[in-house]
Amino acid sequence: MKHMAKSGDLFSENGKLAGTLLRWDDARVFLAIARRGTLSAAATELGTGLATVTRRIERLERALGVPLFSRHQNGYRLTDDGEALVARAEALEQAGHAFGAGGEGQAQVAGLVRLATAENLANALIIPSLPALLSRHPGLGIEVVTDVHTVNLHRRDADLAVRMVKPERGNVTIQRLGVLGFGLYGAAGYVEARAKGADAANFDEDQFIGWVEAFGHLPAAQWIERVLHGRSCALATTTLYAQVSAAQAGLGLAVLPHFLARPAGLVCLLGELGVDQTIWLAVHSDLTQSRRVRVVADHLTELLHANRAVLRGD
Repeated sequence: MKHMAKSGDLFSENGKLAGTLLRWDDARVFLAIARRGTLSAAATELGTGLATVTRRIERLERALGVPLFSRHQNGYRLTDDGEALVARAEALEQAGHAFGAGGEGQAQVAGLVRLATAENLANALIIPSLPALLSRHPGLGIEVVTDVHTVNLHRRDADLAVRMVKPERGNVTIQRLGVLGFGLYGAAGYVEARAKGADAANFDEDQFIGWVEAFGHLPAAQWIERVLHGRSCALATTTLYAQVSAAQAGLGLAVLPHFLARPAGLVCLLGELGVDQTIWLAVHSDLTQSRRVRVVADHLTELLHANRAVLRGD
């Protein structure tokens, strides 16, 4: 029976794979597939043909005697043996960049980093900060994935994530970055009109803008449900940006992050609702020493720390 290399035995100390030298071209193909998730996307990144990518990854798997990816209809996912290979392959990648840098004396940060985060943080805060990061590291590429409900760091759907739900499972390292503060907001005209009522602190006559049923687990959605006492929202959406637009249009009151509502010109009726959410940075544990991932993680940490007061709503 053919011997199958164990995950921890894929590399020897001198850089050799179990029984054979790792070809740098094969390592590049392996990393491209791991990061992109499909052979066609990897081929595009590498500027080579699909047949070449297929041949090289199959050659690497034959040399190792283990499958590095499981094949699915929607792409390639790393196996446990593939996960074990990532960090070493990235070390070779960085060594290659350092060699190419020559007299610069320091390895360039290069490669693709996939970041999963909420759309509101991505559009309003993270993406506007990226030009400075990418100008410092022109070899770095970033993918921002905002459909966080389908992202699993353990499966390597993304390399790191900024999210409002603390990961409880999986091979991830987490760090608390701050708090996202929420308040009850409405358009100036709506707030002025409701203030003329007999009891402005009572919400029985108010219209609310909330979440569709699939998002009913969110603290903001649960707060609105308690206030409505069985009534339905005037409008339910799947994004915060839609709720901001609806509130601006005067459709009712919405529970919104302070840092989105205030620049939109909305008026805060209640600033403390008890629904604030902690912001977490989660990094796949195998990638904590990857320079490309570390650079992005450090940038996000500095960015959110610098904006802590704005995010809290102070």
